[in-house]
Amino acid sequence: MDISIKPIITERATKLSEKRNCYTFRVSPDANKYQIKALVEQIYGVKVLSVNTAVMRAKNKSRWTKSGLLRGKTAEWKKAFITVAPDQTIEFFSNI
Repeated sequence: MDISIKPIITERATKLSEKRNCYTFRVSPDANKYQIKALVEQIYGVKVLSVNTAVMRAKNKSRWTKSGLLRGKTAEWKKAFITVAPDQTIEFFSNI
């Protein structure tokens, strides 16, 4: 199974990383905590202390166009909160 992982860079996620050493990622909906932990340790070379996940529900969207009202839904996705060891950090912009 192929697991995708992308960092979330927002003001709230940055505050979490500064205060609690906790980083936020958007992961595949079918990935479990053990797979996420192994992937983050492998990619970023840090020791992961804990992994918390949250499933972000799909939202209804609608908009008016020339052809009438279009209704749809956004996709459901999973967010992972990764806490790393106190002496380690993850640098997202180190290779720029």
